[in-house]
Amino acid sequence: TWNHTFYWLGFTPKGQGKPAGELAAAIDAKWGSFEKFQEAFNACAAGTFGSGWAWLVKTPAGELDLVSTSNAGTPLTTENTPLLTCDVWEHAYYIDYRNSRPNYLKGFWEIVNWDEVASRSRNFIKSSCLCVSNADSISCEIKKLLTIF
Repeated sequence: TWNHTFYWLGFTPKGQGKPAGELAAAIDAKWGSFEKFQEAFNACAAGTFGSGWAWLVKTPAGELDLVSTSNAGTPLTTENTPLLTCDVWEHAYYIDYRNSRPNYLKGFWEIVNWDEVASRSRNFIKSSCLCVSNADSISCEIKKLLTIF
């Protein structure tokens, strides 16, 4: 449920084209250009075997990265902070895109809410949790969730 909620909140009916400001600068610094970032993200999404998710994340060092998770996997189980995700389960594109993941990805970019992604990036905090028990781990995850939304 969390992955899908996060996914839907990353969209806007009137797409915003490209990110601006600090997020655009961070993308350019990491991938060289927004177009190269899109290519890398698309490769991550298209290369996710079976059902899963492609993610733009911010690492604990504050750097951007791309990760793929299978099934219901989420970066929340790592130290990465999710900024944007693309659902690559077949149900996301089977009917509208005739089961074509590449065509689905073209449509994905048309509705990304870059203001929301930038806000997630600005509001990320490095996890200061030292998790020594399962209860501590759950508490850390709740703190991370609260900083994302």
